[in-house]
Amino acid sequence: MSSTVRIIGIVFVFIIASIAWMILGGTMGSRTSDVSSRLDGAVDNLWGSGQDQRPPDFVFHWTTEREDVRTETTNGKLVKVRNTVVEQHQKTMSIESTTIDVKLDSDLRRKGLMWFSLYDAAVSADWTYTHNEPITGTIAVGFAFPTPYGLYDDFKFIINGTDYAASLSPTDGRVGMNLPVRPGDKIALHVQYKTRGSDYWSYTPAQGVLTNFKLSMHTNFVDIDYPQSGLSPSDKARTKDGWQLNWTFTQVVTGRGIGMLTPTRLQPGELAAEMSFGAPVSLLFFFVIIYVLASLRKISIHPFNYLLIAAAFFAFHLLFAYTADRLPVEGAFALASVVSVVLVVSYLRLVVSARFALVEAGLAQLVYLVGFSLAHFAVGFTGLAITILAIITLFLVMQLTGRVRFKELAPRAPGSVLQTPAPSPTPRA
Repeated sequence: MSSTVRIIGIVFVFIIASIAWMILGGTMGSRTSDVSSRLDGAVDNLWGSGQDQRPPDFVFHWTTEREDVRTETTNGKLVKVRNTVVEQHQKTMSIESTTIDVKLDSDLRRKGLMWFSLYDAAVSADWTYTHNEPITGTIAVGFAFPTPYGLYDDFKFIINGTDYAASLSPTDGRVGMNLPVRPGDKIALHVQYKTRGSDYWSYTPAQGVLTNFKLSMHTNFVDIDYPQSGLSPSDKARTKDGWQLNWTFTQVVTGRGIGMLTPTRLQPGELAAEMSFGAPVSLLFFFVIIYVLASLRKISIHPFNYLLIAAAFFAFHLLFAYTADRLPVEGAFALASVVSVVLVVSYLRLVVSARFALVEAGLAQLVYLVGFSLAHFAVGFTGLAITILAIITLFLVMQLTGRVRFKELAPRAPGSVLQTPAPSPTPRA
């Protein structure tokens, strides 16, 4: 078989394998999407959704009276009628100080191809308000839970030392009560509860104003991340099992909130799909190295042999895809790697030799299949891994073929005569 025909056959094998990987990647993406759409709502109902806590409302209500004078005609005479009109007023007041303590405990759960970032939260918060208005009236204190349908255990709603939680009836996820106030009165509100949620917890200030504000957050996880529009902490310190984070502000106006994204893990379904879509690149590099080595050592490897090698590579991704939802991801990856390497090495041992199978092909497969696939575990570094492998492959090919005279290896046209350079004349003595 000529070199041209062999290369065409290898390219055909590569195209067929690439199509198979595209189908597998699309299948895994579809499976993951279906599982996510079915389970997201169920998990929210069972455990809770992301939570955004907002500060309580302090709304001042007061009344004023004014005399309304109008002229009426009675028995043909104009008569002035005076009535007292009572007008209702209200005004949202500012919170004087805020002190919040939040404890977040990550509780990752897995269902098939999906990991769910769940957490337990214990919230304890204190807000104070001083009535600096010169008139008396009523303060309506209102508090909204992060989500109307969440579960809030050990709930306390304490105003100036008295717990009113037992007498409150939530309406649309809100509770509240009215308190009479006079100029100079102070209201201290303490709220605490334990709840569960997923993905994130945040606190959004009212009207973007934070006055005498302090929020302390304790996490039992090390991999912390903040929402895209969230404020970074004023200071932080590592603890035995996580972080202690503090946000402290005397007076700040901001449109941003404070929050934490709870940790998650690589989604097995998404990982399997990404690895399948990237697999043709690793196979291409492997084929290039094997073809160059075989050509230099005058080893004839038929395109059918390349087809079976490609099938062994595909077996890696197929086995990983359908074991990742039943085994730990690391275990599924190790199993698929061992199976694929054994398939290729044991096969090339019969086709070429034991040394070629174990050394050249085995090492190449560890680098281009196992190493390349392993790079997908490091989110954001896949592109860098491809670049490094491409450079390594280029370097190896350049070193292996640097002394090859391709003109001499090229087939000659029929009837052509190989020209031998004439010897240089011997210089006379």
